[in-house]
Amino acid sequence: MIVEAPDLAVLTGIRHAFFTREGGVSTGIYASLNGGTGSNDDKEAVKANRRRMAAYLSVPPENLVSLHQVHSADCLVVTGPWPGERPKADAMVTATPNVALAVASADCGPILFADTIAGVVGAAHSGWKGAFTGVVESTIQAMEGLGSDRANIVAALGPTIGPHAYEVGPEFVTRFLEADESFERFFRPAQREHHSFFDLPAFIAFRFEEAGIGRFGDVGLCTYSHEERFFSYRRSVHRAEPDYGRLISAIVLEG
Repeated sequence: MIVEAPDLAVLTGIRHAFFTREGGVSTGIYASLNGGTGSNDDKEAVKANRRRMAAYLSVPPENLVSLHQVHSADCLVVTGPWPGERPKADAMVTATPNVALAVASADCGPILFADTIAGVVGAAHSGWKGAFTGVVESTIQAMEGLGSDRANIVAALGPTIGPHAYEVGPEFVTRFLEADESFERFFRPAQREHHSFFDLPAFIAFRFEEAGIGRFGDVGLCTYSHEERFFSYRRSVHRAEPDYGRLISAIVLEG
């Protein structure tokens, strides 16, 4: 049902989980632990799945807090459940115990952050656009705003599309090389002419290296390659499926 990050699992005072697609009640293309409130899955099934996730994290269902994700670098400070609609952003931080920060993904990089010395945690959804525009940096800065020291921050990247499965066109590569020619190291040629494979996990790791946090780890699992465990947007596109399930990754400070 879950994947744990070794670097986070050894910390005290937090609970975390990179939930897989296993252990839920959804059926069909959403089988079975679909946590995506923005999917076209049966809403009651999604609620039931999210209740299971909240129970695993030992928080009330309403305290499993998520966002309307828009592939931005925006990070919000959370103190409790949203009073109304989910705000548009792609990262959250909190110093409030028993509030589980949950991000959804299906190939993009789910990142969980913890500074157990300051008592601050964070969660970010990082596709290529978020990584490129600074969602890692904005989350770290927001944690610092709550009293964290980046030297004490531990972060972990959960299941993400791997470099052998993320094929992109020439305009994608050009965007990165125009920003920094050294980014060429994150690409390798694909069989299709003028196409390349992009290493999103390595690019996210580079962002953390530049940010200078205490420790960063990658669970090293590809969403596209492990159908039995993970949802994948790109796999659903290749199969011409009408929609796809969402994986939930979450972290919470113990009360």
